[in-house]
Amino acid sequence: MVSLKTPMGFAKNEAEIAERVRLFIKAELERLEWTHERLAKEMKRHGHPNESAESIKQKLKRGTFSATFFLAAIAALGHEHVALDEI
Repeated sequence: MVSLKTPMGFAKNEAEIAERVRLFIKAELERLEWTHERLAKEMKRHGHPNESAESIKQKLKRGTFSATFFLAAIAALGHEHVALDEI
């Protein structure tokens, strides 16, 4: 079962969801001590062969990216499951 509830309560709009997802990926990179280069390399193995360190950096800076990018990033970061209340 998927829950959209987070520790901060329900996201109020699309911008808030995007910001939470952006911060989640950035926090995971920090936790793993990975660079954008490392994430790009790992994402190539997960169906995103054209991602570069710079493209990842820009997407995370903007906070906008596709659901397929998010899923590939999560898989590349080693997550089999992500609870939405962690985001």
